[in-house]
Amino acid sequence: MTMLTINGKPHEVDVPDDMPLLWVLRDVLKMSGTKFGCGLAQCGACTVHLEGQAVRSCSTPVSMAAGKNIQTIEAMAEDDIGQRLQQAWLELGVAQCGYCQGGQIMSATALLKSNPQPTDAEIEQAMEGNICRCGTYNRIRDAIRSVVKQGETA
Repeated sequence: MTMLTINGKPHEVDVPDDMPLLWVLRDVLKMSGTKFGCGLAQCGACTVHLEGQAVRSCSTPVSMAAGKNIQTIEAMAEDDIGQRLQQAWLELGVAQCGYCQGGQIMSATALLKSNPQPTDAEIEQAMEGNICRCGTYNRIRDAIRSVVKQGETA
């Protein structure tokens, strides 16, 4: 049995140690917010936070997450930065199909928590591994920048 803390709640799961965290979240715990994209940790759709760091859950074995704090997109409704990013996403019409947006928001939240005043280059670098098939990259960057500006006046 593996003990996981997901969005502040304990979960005990009986899965193989090498099972990707993504499948524990989606198939075992029925948390569908984290998406499967490529399965190779290259698209970012499956991004979650592990101890505050953005990680690809499709390539993170559950054994690496045991005993650590895991946050998924579902937790962003209770997170100040996550809320502000979600609001900016809505205001700027970032999402088209929306499939990648959970992972995009998770990466952006991790960035702003570790660096509340990132430069454009730092935003680019942090978001580099998140692919958007609809190509809304400019709006994603604009949404992140708008949250940064809010922080300057808060």
